This record gives sequence, C-alpha cells and structure tokens, in this order.
Amino acid sequence: MFPTLEDIGKRRRQLGLKQSELAKAAGVSQSLIAKLEAGTIDSSYTKVKTIFDVLERLEFKSKVQAEKLVHTDVVSVQRSQPISEVVKIMKDHGYSQIPVFDGKQSVGSVSEKAILRLILDGKDLEEISRQPTERIMEEAFPQINDDAPLSLITSLLQNYSAVLVSKKGVVIGIITKADLLRIL
Repeated sequence: MFPTLEDIGKRRRQLGLKQSELAKAAGVSQSLIAKLEAGTIDSSYTKVKTIFDVLERLEFKSKVQAEKLVHTDVVSVQRSQPISEVVKIMKDHGYSQIPVFDGKQSVGSVSEKAILRLILDGKDLEEISRQPTERIMEEAFPQINDDAPLSLITSLLQNYSAVLVSKKGVVIGIITKADLLRIL
C-alpha cells in the first residue's frame, strides 16, 4: 500500500522534525511541505517521492539509533520475591528501579522511591524486608516492539523511567533515560 499525502505530516512529527527541516533535507520549500500536509496542493510525483524517501531514510536512522540503546540483559525481580532481595539486586547492579515479572510477563515495577516511602512512613524494617515485591510494586513500564522508532522511545521516557522492548510478546530488552544520554 502506498503512503498518502496525509502521512507526510504524521511521519514528520513522529521524527520530531519541523516543516522547514524536512523541506531542507528534501530540497523543497517549506511552503510546499505545509501545503501538502494541509491538502491544498497536488505536487509532482518526483517531489513527493523525494519527500517520502527522506522520511524513510530518517526513520531508518532513528531505528538504528534505538537498537543501540537496548540492554538485552534485563535485570528484574519476580512479584513474590521479598523486598530484601530486591534491595540487594538494585544495589548490586546500581539501578534505582527495575521491572517486576510474574514468570515472563511484566506486571509492575519497583523503585528506590517506593521502598524509601515505606521506611519514611515508619514501618518496621524487618517487616518491610519480608514483604513480597507485589505489595509495593508500581505501574509496569510501557512495552514497545523492537522496531519502534527513537521518537516513540523518547516520548515515552518523558513520562516513564524505563521502557521494555519486546519481540513477539516476549521482553528482550530495556531502555532507560540514562541510555538516551549515551547517544549524545
């Protein structure tokens, strides 16, 4: 199926590009991009094809960068593990948050902040350390497919501390905010 002219604006925004940036990369005017996105002009096949070629090249570049971010060794805990084990795992690996699984299924996340909240609330430390992780787990990290573009990953990481990467429904990696800084 061929892309439609409406796809130009959608794909440009997913890449985080301004109309002027796409126009410069494609060697066309910004007003042509604006008119195509608004549907007020029909352009030549050659110009439209050039624009889509540039979008595809930029999307491929973004995907390659995203693949560089993925950690395939996902450090996680099971929902039934006691909090004392979670603290040890987080300390050993230097992580402030990790995903919680039930078998191979992601069901939540646990963070230093959630554990510290219990301590600051004056709960007994012995009692806290014996509690299963599921008692304090928070919302699960969002999951994306392994071919997700970098623009999607960056937008998710604005609201979440990590993103799980899956392939055919199986978690194969994780990307954190710190990983984004590595590509700079």
